Amino acid sequence: MVRNARTNAHRRGVNRVTDFARACPGTWDRKPRGAAETWRASTFPGSGNGERVATDPDLLKRDLFGTVRRERRDGACFVVRDTTDANRWVRGLARRLAAREARALQRLRGLEGVPQLVSWDGRRLVRSWLAGEPLQAHRPRDPAYFARALRLLRALHRAGVAHRDLAKEPNWLVRPDGTPALVDFQLALATPRRSAWFRLWAREDLRHCLKHKRTYRPDRLTARQRRMLATPAWPSRAWMRTGKPLYRFVTRRLLGWADREGAGDRGAPPRR
Repeated sequence: MVRNARTNAHRRGVNRVTDFARACPGTWDRKPRGAAETWRASTFPGSGNGERVATDPDLLKRDLFGTVRRERRDGACFVVRDTTDANRWVRGLARRLAAREARALQRLRGLEGVPQLVSWDGRRLVRSWLAGEPLQAHRPRDPAYFARALRLLRALHRAGVAHRDLAKEPNWLVRPDGTPALVDFQLALATPRRSAWFRLWAREDLRHCLKHKRTYRPDRLTARQRRMLATPAWPSRAWMRTGKPLYRFVTRRLLGWADREGAGDRGAPPRR
């Protein structure tokens, strides 16, 4: 009797994931394991290595700053960043970061390759879903990907937005058609003025894109691009010398995060 109940529960879970996969194509891969089947997250934005067995297909991330979940509405797929679930000591910071993301996405409305803002009420941010694989999972070899990525960044900067967190590979997506996309705008700088401060961070966006190109297609770097890689801006130099060692200690030692891991790896169940 207990075994039948567990079997029925498992079937309900598989059906739930199947329904979600149909609503969000390019999001879930079915992998056989012996006579049974499991479902694994593989291509949602920020996904790390796609090896987690899906116990809750809607939950993408849970950490001190709240939760990030997928939702279906009228057949469409959305992402909801909910700061009401944040730790009370950092809830104010979580909402400031979400508000920063909302401002950036508002300026980028209509731009292909970035999420579209649906709503922001001061506590919950809703944006459109972007299907695709994170950069470190797809490992793009097509030089056209990086050419398009640079064009996407220039369009971003013309709209008055600098991302400022593009060193992280999970923030880059390779979409099903091979084109680039960007996610996670919590640290973005959105401004109507192209000040020296803005231009500095816009240049760093481009340099981080070139760092990824150096990882996957170093043979296609131009001499000018190599010179840019060799001259990081002073905030990046200061960060590498002072802030990054502390960041790594807190995230890797205390929180168990890693830069190449995606949102789904944080607070997720142990690997099976």
